[in-house]
Amino acid sequence: MKDQQPELFENEKAWKEHWQGMPEFVQPSKESIKQIVVHFETFEDVKKFADLIGIKISVDTKSFFYPPKKQSDSMVYIDES
Repeated sequence: MKDQQPELFENEKAWKEHWQGMPEFVQPSKESIKQIVVHFETFEDVKKFADLIGIKISVDTKSFFYPPKKQSDSMVYIDES
């Protein structure tokens, strides 16, 4: 049928001829291997814990990596508008 949407790889030869010798793309995993839920009875306990592990924890903190990751180690969203 003429009105059918073209297949994704219908022009396979076109991209294959330009892809010769290109390096394989490998994306390392950025996922954590373990998550632990910790409950605190007071904000003072939260502060003591944060000081102990060397991480800033605010009332809005939902999660963090330990040890802390540098900003360059993770993806950063930049609004270009």
